[in-house]
Amino acid sequence: MKEYTLVMGASENVQRYSNMAVRKLLNYNHKVKAFGNREGEINSVAITKDLIPYTDIDTITLYLNPTNQKPFYDYILGLNPRRVIFNPGTENRELQGKLKNAGIEYEEACTLVLLSINKY
Repeated sequence: MKEYTLVMGASENVQRYSNMAVRKLLNYNHKVKAFGNREGEINSVAITKDLIPYTDIDTITLYLNPTNQKPFYDYILGLNPRRVIFNPGTENRELQGKLKNAGIEYEEACTLVLLSINKY
């Protein structure tokens, strides 16, 4: 069963929205995995910089700008998540087209807001 959220662009910096998202997902009892350009940890969730071929990712929430997403298109598609959330500033028509062709849902939304209004 796919049950994890993968936060892409995760950072140990508590001021970053990606960090807030990991913490809020945990507060709402979601299972979380994190990917970033530096290894680290957020509330016991390891941030990995390795492209691990997970098989249990339900949702990918993006905190990478469109230029920084490009190298990860194949990785994202290969994880075959149920959906991808494009947080503000990460909207990317090119990747959205690839997701649509692969039958993967996507939405332009804020993970923090979705959680706070029970729409996650």
